[in-house]
Amino acid sequence: MLILGISCYYHDAAAVLLQDGRLVAAAEEERFSRRKHDSGFPLHAVRFCLRTAGVRLEDVDYVVFYEKPLLKFDRILRTALATWPRSLNPFREAMLVWLGDKLWMRSDIRRHLPVPAAKVLFVEHHLSHAASALYSAPFESAALLTVDGVGEWTTTATGQGTGAFTADQVNRLELTHEIRFPHSLGLLYSAFTAWLGFEVNEGEYKVMGMAPYGQPRYVDKVRQVIRVESDGSFALDLSYFTYHHSATQTFSPKLVALLGEPRPREADFYTADTPERPDDWSPEYAAQCQYYADVAASIQAVTEETILSIARHLRQRTGERNLVLAGGVALNSVANGRVLTESGFEQVYIQPAAGDSGGALGAALYAYHVLLGGRREFVMEHAYWGAEYSTADTEAFLQRESIAYRAYDDDALSQQVAGLLDQQKVVGWFQGRFEWGPRALGNRSILADARPAAMKRIVNEKIKFREPFRPFAPAVLEEATTTFFDCPDPRGVYPLRFMLMVRPVQPAQREVIAATTHQDGSGRLQTVRREWNQRYHDLLAAFGERTGVPVILNTSFNLRGEPIVNTPANAYNTFMNSDMDALVLGNLVVRKGGA
Repeated sequence: MLILGISCYYHDAAAVLLQDGRLVAAAEEERFSRRKHDSGFPLHAVRFCLRTAGVRLEDVDYVVFYEKPLLKFDRILRTALATWPRSLNPFREAMLVWLGDKLWMRSDIRRHLPVPAAKVLFVEHHLSHAASALYSAPFESAALLTVDGVGEWTTTATGQGTGAFTADQVNRLELTHEIRFPHSLGLLYSAFTAWLGFEVNEGEYKVMGMAPYGQPRYVDKVRQVIRVESDGSFALDLSYFTYHHSATQTFSPKLVALLGEPRPREADFYTADTPERPDDWSPEYAAQCQYYADVAASIQAVTEETILSIARHLRQRTGERNLVLAGGVALNSVANGRVLTESGFEQVYIQPAAGDSGGALGAALYAYHVLLGGRREFVMEHAYWGAEYSTADTEAFLQRESIAYRAYDDDALSQQVAGLLDQQKVVGWFQGRFEWGPRALGNRSILADARPAAMKRIVNEKIKFREPFRPFAPAVLEEATTTFFDCPDPRGVYPLRFMLMVRPVQPAQREVIAATTHQDGSGRLQTVRREWNQRYHDLLAAFGERTGVPVILNTSFNLRGEPIVNTPANAYNTFMNSDMDALVLGNLVVRKGGA
């Protein structure tokens, strides 16, 4: 049975293909269209999935969409009426879109993908989120927690599910408790993201990166806008927000009165005691930045405590030992680290595309396992589900463009690149199938030496062209993880594989891997096992043998404002438009100035 899952028209559009319950291919549309966060219909991604499986559209049994449009339309109508006349302009804009396309989603899907109407199914947004994690996890039963901005009506949901691997058990997924729009932890965090001068749906990572430069001195102010009960349920004081009746503004003048003037968009950021400050730094400006960092630390702390409160109550209510997390807020890797160690659950699973793109996966998995009663056959052990390009494809591109290169066998390649990293060279690393989700995990990565503190500034300013305070992830051999990081045995901690969890760096190692140790002594690490990614593992091992430190700096292979690279041509263009020193395309190495 072939099931195609689709998400689109809100955040990151994506498509996935299941064959008899097993994932065959998964990709976000932006990788093909080259438009960051492309939300349009994922036609390129669909074609990629079908091509990877070697099937045609007419072979597909069902096409499943990741939410129910009529329920979402109901929320838009009811919210507009409840906030009238303030909602007039956004309501008018919404009607133009919804009455034109979104309301007729079955027809829209069939316009792009001509399949019989009976083959098109719909799954509620938070059920899709929950299924994306439950039916990718190694657990046969788990508690479920989904947290995001908003789906149709739901913003947070909890429940239980089973994902049996035996034919005599029925798969079950039930979300029994929910919090509804406009009360939303995701939208609360986004409102603070906007107040802190970052773009909503893009800058939330930056708030997490800014928070360690501050102290949560203003938790009491944040708690004036959100009330959290002992069972983890919460409600916002909506007088501080405008997102429920405005399409352009997320917070009200009342939040400005509480916190002060918002941080200007694109303003420089540095504090008095951080190495990222410029030589001509201003103590007065640093003090202003310190205030913003303290607010960032405060909203991060309240978010963590709220998620922990929900998770702890869910553990008590369900008695489950395992937890699966999904939704955009599940990409808050600092909160995830605390959930693992402080919620009472023994294991936590988060699939790598936890946000809206992952809804495509969840819709397909829910249809197969729950609606159609299919037997479980799949655990997502790695994130490499995108497109790949053969050595012949890559060589043809290089030769066509008259680009000099040199080929190496695997062992020589590991030694060659480890030597470049040891010389503080920055390397574009392009291998195999690209990653599912927003994290680069060693197939579309920019790599550098994690040891010298100066490497953080070099990669931020000269390679990524982004804010100098932004941290980088350390990639570490799985077997060396606890030497460098304070965390449980990594062999069973799946979020560590997907770079979805922050853990403290061991105090003795913080100066050793200074480029990837953040301001608070933590790192958003990625553990690497050879069976998941042989070439990446062997490079880490070679670098460890050479330096005694099996840790390298890993960041996504893209420049600011661009999607992660897909093709060899994308990789080469990004390489040439930055100060990277070398480009590794499979076994082929390109150096600036020739091979």
